[in-house]
Amino acid sequence: MSSSPPKPALPALLIARAVTAALEEDLGLSGDLTTVATITPDAKASGLLATRKGGVISGLDVARAAFLALDNGAVFEPRVADGDLVAARTTVARISGNARALLTAERVALNFLGRLSGIATFTRLYADAVGGTKAAIVDTRKTTPGLRAFEKYAVRCGGGHSHRFGLFDAILIKDNHIVAAGGISTAIERARAFAGHMVKIEVEVDSLDGLEIALKHKIDAVLLDNMKLDQLRAAVKLVEGRVVTEASGNVNLDTVRSIAETGVDLISVGALTHSAPVLDLGLDFENVAPAARKTR
Repeated sequence: MSSSPPKPALPALLIARAVTAALEEDLGLSGDLTTVATITPDAKASGLLATRKGGVISGLDVARAAFLALDNGAVFEPRVADGDLVAARTTVARISGNARALLTAERVALNFLGRLSGIATFTRLYADAVGGTKAAIVDTRKTTPGLRAFEKYAVRCGGGHSHRFGLFDAILIKDNHIVAAGGISTAIERARAFAGHMVKIEVEVDSLDGLEIALKHKIDAVLLDNMKLDQLRAAVKLVEGRVVTEASGNVNLDTVRSIAETGVDLISVGALTHSAPVLDLGLDFENVAPAARKTR
């Protein structure tokens, strides 16, 4: 599980929908007032997208789509690939096309590229921290509404793995489900009777007693919630490889290595998507013809 996961491309339709929504938000009812006021309609420009800080790149196809949405003749030439670790001041792509289109799409392109690259960079820190153990770093549903597919893609670019995508593709019985159902056994039995043969069942437990009860039933994974290191080691020993073990809670870059060394299979980290800093990138024009003033 700890090997780098594959990075399937984001669907073009999904990218187009997100980019269109972002451009509509930025342009509003009046369009790009500054660019229209200062740049001639036929001006052509080229520029370089480059990192201000080092990190892992993610979201190049989304940045390309933002520029092409406003100028379908624009040329976007990547110099690196998603998943690449690059140094500061690295050119990640060259873009050329209509100057107005490039200026108007610039912020949307950089917002996506910076956000996704920031998640990929943050994920790489966690993945590197557990290197040499069998533990894999996985994401959660703590994502920006509407951008889950993009943020989970960025996690994979950084060397992390995907947990369930949403409420619809797996059953995860958490503490409140157990309380509402009347106990672990009842919740699992109901879930097993409901689930199809392709749907996996994971159960959250916060004690070894709860784990023992869960293991009496047919389940696929256990989420070991907020357990101390000695509890995690005991839980792994108790499971004996019968189901997948996932550690969750109190995970940060200072603790993740110790958690991985307990022998768990997965470590879920909500911070990958809810607390990753944006990677700083910028677009600098090389040439503009005919002469036009650059706007900020």
